[in-house]
Amino acid sequence: MTRAPDLNLVPFVSVDHMMKLVLTIGTERFLTELSAYIEEDFQRWESFDKTPRVAAHSLDGVIELMPTSDGTLYGFKYVNGHPKNIQDGRQTVTAFGVLADVATGYPVLMTEMTILTALRTAAMSALAAKYLAPKGADTMAIIGNGAQSEFQALAFKAILGVTKLRLYDIDPVATRKCAFNLRNAGFEITACQSKQEAVEGAQIVTTVTADKQYATILTDNMIGSGIHINAVGGDCPGKTELHKDILLRSDIFVEYPPQTRIEGEIQQLAADHPVIELWEVITGRTQGRRDGQQITLFDSVGFAIEDFSALRYVRDRLKATGLYQNLDLLADPDEPRDLYGMLLRHEAVMA
Repeated sequence: MTRAPDLNLVPFVSVDHMMKLVLTIGTERFLTELSAYIEEDFQRWESFDKTPRVAAHSLDGVIELMPTSDGTLYGFKYVNGHPKNIQDGRQTVTAFGVLADVATGYPVLMTEMTILTALRTAAMSALAAKYLAPKGADTMAIIGNGAQSEFQALAFKAILGVTKLRLYDIDPVATRKCAFNLRNAGFEITACQSKQEAVEGAQIVTTVTADKQYATILTDNMIGSGIHINAVGGDCPGKTELHKDILLRSDIFVEYPPQTRIEGEIQQLAADHPVIELWEVITGRTQGRRDGQQITLFDSVGFAIEDFSALRYVRDRLKATGLYQNLDLLADPDEPRDLYGMLLRHEAVMA
């Protein structure tokens, strides 16, 4: 049997390479193509292993592993969520991921996923809104103008045609940052002084705040008929953004109910409260938006299949761009059963 060369080497996408990859492809094109990969994987939802993420919670935050497999490829993401990190100049969310060949167990890709998670979260939001938002919606309120906000705006512009943004954050500096970063991106931007002002005239409302607590970012009186709510920030036990009464008035769409009932907005509701799985909408098994009066809510917490899609997308784009480096990650002795001999031979080289 001919032995494949360089079995020890695994392509690695650093933060620098990821930024260059995004900019080479173009952010809006990257988001659009990534959304298509996610949509493709949701259409074959039933072929995936599915499990809620494995989470280690603490008073300061959470560290999670998010695994899945389609039987051919296996992927996982390591991700944290630590809202207090911002006080020390650190990111609230960091991540990295691995894609592996199921047949051999060998990794085929290792990549940063801090930037990639922001992109896939935004791509997932816009994909859901493609099925749930009012037709022709061009105005979105973004409440919470931190690290995720610009990605959300660009995804909704690229995939739905949103061109008007109404921004609000309890920290005006964050709003100014978001508006500045998007100043040349083709938006009409309004910086608002309150949450109520932000949602006025918006057909889509995105909430993406970071506080690790039960919060009421949106109250029932703020949400009129016909609105689509993209609830991104409620993503762990004890952390929500919407008043319970909004949930009771909405048709609620989720990624994976066993996970969302623990981490999402619906943790406020009874365990048997009806929800609709988004994959069933995407495959045409059930209806998304029915009419112009319906309030739709995407209770987004992020699910491993979305990260799997992101890993697949990056892998498929690497060969043409060369934006990676090979890591000497795997022990690869000439004789697979002689791992210790490999160590001894290396000792001889070092002498």
